[in-house]
Amino acid sequence: MQADVGSDLIKLAQQRNEDAFTELMQAQMQAMYKTARVILKNDEDVADAISETILICWEKMKQLKKPEFFKTWLIRILINECNNILRQRKRVHPVEEVEETAGAISEYENVEWVEMMNGLDEKYRLVMILYYVNGLNTTEIASMLHIPVSTVRTRLSRGRNQIALLYGAEKRK
Repeated sequence: MQADVGSDLIKLAQQRNEDAFTELMQAQMQAMYKTARVILKNDEDVADAISETILICWEKMKQLKKPEFFKTWLIRILINECNNILRQRKRVHPVEEVEETAGAISEYENVEWVEMMNGLDEKYRLVMILYYVNGLNTTEIASMLHIPVSTVRTRLSRGRNQIALLYGAEKRK
């Protein structure tokens, strides 16, 4: 039943219905925030990536051929925008920046989750977020990241192992 509502909203949004598009974006906001936060680690850049993603989605909504792949399509656009920001950051700030520590907890941010994800190697972090936060399956992740499904499964397994090691070490302290 939920899928029908989403599909209907997507079709309305493709017909330039602003309310339907707004509802779609609000439903995906938490997943977009967590995904972008893990990649960018900076709330200002996250806001920029999400804003640009929403704009691109609005402009290209009619290009989405299969409504059932809306979330995958949206997250792929978001990841591309995050990568654009990272490329720009490297050109503008060649000096290594000190990572900000988690200060205030925002509505969408769970400090323990962010710390756990930041403890993972970069290549495992994105796959874990796409799988656990965005609910994408391994085939969708492989397609989105242009890597084999076996690589996605391996990264998920190794990411889980890293988390187990990190939390096992903390419990022993």
